Amino acid sequence: MREPVPLKEYPQQLQIMPLARPPRAVIAVPGSKSLTNRALIVAALGENCCTIHNALKSDDTAVMAEALRALGRQVEVFDEGDCITVHPSPGARRIPVEQASLFVGNSGTSMRFLSAFVCLEAGSYRLDGVPRMRERPIGDLLKALDQLGVRVQCEFGNDCPPVRIESKGLSGGTVTIRGDTSSQFLSALLLVAPFVEGDTSIRLDGTLVSKPYVQMTIEFLRHCGLQLDTADLTRFDIPGWQKFSRREIAIEPDASGASYFWAAAAITGGSVTVPEITRASLQGDVRFVELLKQMGCRVEYCSSGITVHGRELHGIDADMNDISDTVMTLAVVACFANGPTTIRNVSHIRHKETDRISAVATEIRRIGADVEELSDGLKIVPGLLHGACVQTYDDHRMAMSLALAGLRVPGLVVDNPGCVAKTYPGFWEDLKLLG
Repeated sequence: MREPVPLKEYPQQLQIMPLARPPRAVIAVPGSKSLTNRALIVAALGENCCTIHNALKSDDTAVMAEALRALGRQVEVFDEGDCITVHPSPGARRIPVEQASLFVGNSGTSMRFLSAFVCLEAGSYRLDGVPRMRERPIGDLLKALDQLGVRVQCEFGNDCPPVRIESKGLSGGTVTIRGDTSSQFLSALLLVAPFVEGDTSIRLDGTLVSKPYVQMTIEFLRHCGLQLDTADLTRFDIPGWQKFSRREIAIEPDASGASYFWAAAAITGGSVTVPEITRASLQGDVRFVELLKQMGCRVEYCSSGITVHGRELHGIDADMNDISDTVMTLAVVACFANGPTTIRNVSHIRHKETDRISAVATEIRRIGADVEELSDGLKIVPGLLHGACVQTYDDHRMAMSLALAGLRVPGLVVDNPGCVAKTYPGFWEDLKLLG
């Protein structure tokens, strides 16, 4: 499969200009990437034509949609990407194409979710991505699929893609899966289990990282009218033969995307409101504002959105296992606090788009902070900050987080700003709205 066409053009480097005054802004962020890709999987298994509203238009969602097309499904994009319509399968098979080679770029959700999805029907499939994807683990998910009777193989024998899958279809059963590397492995099984021709019982082996993402999957499935039983996120019992018949799914604004603008308020002493996302969000990353509150910010919750008011900041000690996508953002905020900040229990983010612990430590040292890299996190001691050209490691979250320092520090340049297209193509335009 061809790689997706870039959604827009970006410069090779981008200088961030400090704000002349603290912002008073309202920033409407796009739809959730995590929920959009979950919705695409469920919609592709539905009985009716289903339209996903407020869908995120990004590289990650584009490769998911393109993969579904390669598998024989009709997926249409409307309203400049805000609406995606998935049509029902034209035949008896939910996956019309019996053989396919899928390219997912560096989209971890697409790789993990599609690996489980293609097992629902008999067929032979190969999934691959960019070089970094070939370093990202998937072995725990493949071991679980093997327990369900699927023949799976990592081509290089290293528990990483490329992956070859030979399936005769899924008929349910009992499966044990580890969740200490990525919660996406468990979410992948949960998304397809209601559509299996038999009941499925999933047991968690050991600890689970990023629990809110699994809780998001559970609540999303229930929101879609699908049934599953779990008491404590260690055992999941899912009846098979379920049907999804809804014709519409609405996607919440992206809480991870919102975190950059809440952090901007903290760094600059301004106020930023992100509308249409509330404390009741399905997304665990909404809890990021609670860490900002611990650092000294004032947080306002209301039925129409969340506002963060920047105040004098002080360092904190934070276990961020549950909201690890916001680690780099908090690390940058910590550079502007009085006193050190320690971030703990996030060793699993070394397996993301880059080794995010090592990468963020390197880059905030580059702008003048003193950083101790821990095995499972970071200790940041603020210093005299100065401009620099920060590297992004082709990691969208590195780019968006590091850019925030430039709102206060003159001379900060972001290398390869185009990597934000992975999840937030319009980020740089929205950043300008701060002032």
